[in-house]
Amino acid sequence: MSFVKLKLHPSILSNITSLGYESPTPIQAQAIPVLIKGRDLLGIAKTGSGKTVSYVAPILNKMAYGHAPKKSRQPKVLVLVPSRELAIQVVEVFKELSHKLPHPIKSMAIYGGVSINPQMKAIFGVDILIATPGRLLDLQRSSAIDLSKVETLVLDEADKMLNLGFEKEMQEIFELLPGKRQNMLFSATLSDQLAGINRVLLSNPEVVEIKDNAEDVELINLSGYFVSDDRKGPLLRHLLKENEMSQVLVFTSSGVKADAVARKLYHNGFEADSIHGKKSQYARLKALEDFKSGKLQVLVATDLISRGIDFLELPYVINYELPRSPKDFVHRVGRTGRAKTEGLAITFVTREETHHFKVILKKMKRYIDMVDSETLDF
Repeated sequence: MSFVKLKLHPSILSNITSLGYESPTPIQAQAIPVLIKGRDLLGIAKTGSGKTVSYVAPILNKMAYGHAPKKSRQPKVLVLVPSRELAIQVVEVFKELSHKLPHPIKSMAIYGGVSINPQMKAIFGVDILIATPGRLLDLQRSSAIDLSKVETLVLDEADKMLNLGFEKEMQEIFELLPGKRQNMLFSATLSDQLAGINRVLLSNPEVVEIKDNAEDVELINLSGYFVSDDRKGPLLRHLLKENEMSQVLVFTSSGVKADAVARKLYHNGFEADSIHGKKSQYARLKALEDFKSGKLQVLVATDLISRGIDFLELPYVINYELPRSPKDFVHRVGRTGRAKTEGLAITFVTREETHHFKVILKKMKRYIDMVDSETLDF
C-alpha cells in the first residue's frame, strides 16, 4: 500500500516522499482514513510504530483543504504530551509535513523548565499547539491562550498522560475545551485508565489496535542477570567493556539513580550522561544529541523522559532497575529491535525481584535463561 491511496493533500504526499517514507505503517494505514473522515479514534500500537504521523497527516490534511486560519490566541489543534522531549519531537513532525501547504500553518511546542515569557509572546497566531499539561495551564491562567476554539484534541502517550499524576491537570484542561471537537487518543498499551477515558472523552470512536508481529518481537533478544544491588555497577561496566557495546540506553527508576549511574560510568572511563526531568532543557537536549551522534556511549534515563527518545536502530537497552509495571518494561525493551534490526535488552534482577520479573515475562509471553552474576569474574 502507498500513501497515495490514503487520499492526502498533494503537498503532504510530497513532504512524506521527501522524508523517505515509502509506505504507511499498519497504524498509519488504518488510522489516517478514519481520522480524515472526522471520526474519533483510539489508536493502540507499540512505541516506534509511526503513531505521530498517524495523527499529524490527517490534521494537516484538513487544514490544507480548509481556509487560511485567522491569527489569534485560539489554536485549532491541541496535542497533549507527557514530556518536553516528546513535545519537541512532535512539533518537528508537524513542521516537516506542513512544508509548502497552500497556506502557512504555525505549530509550536510549549513546556516547562524554560522561561514562560518568550512562549507567551510567540503563541499568538499558533494554529497547532503541542503542550505539556502544566505549562499549558500556566499560559491559560495568564490569559496568553484561549482553548475555547479547539477543533481537534490529541492525547499522545495517553496511557502515561492518565497515569502519572496528570489527572487533576487533565480534567482542568478538558473543562476549558469546547464540547464539540474531534478526539484522537494514541497509546502503546491499552490500560484501564484508557478504557475509562474512552467512555468520557471519545464519541463513538473507532478503535485501531495493532498487535505486535511475532517477527518484530523475536527481533528483541532478552537476557537477564541475577545480581545484588551493590554489584549492579560493576556488572554494568563489565558488560559494556567485554561486549564492546555502543549506543546503550540504560533505565533507572529515578533521576537521582540515573545521575549516580552515569557519574560512576564516567569516572570509570565511559562516555556517559543522564537524562531526567530535574535537568535543564539545554542539558537534556545536549545529552540526546550527543547520544544520537555517537559521542555518548551510554545514556541513563528514567521512564517518563524516555518517551521523547526515539531511535530507528538502537542496539542495546539495559534495565538497571526493574520498572513497576509490565507495560513500562514493554516500553523500555521496545526501544530496540526496530526497523527489522535485532536488538538486545538486558535486565538486572535481584533475588527479591524474581517473582515480579516472572510476572512481567508472563505478560510478554517470553522466557529468559537467567545468568547468576556470582559466576562471572569481574
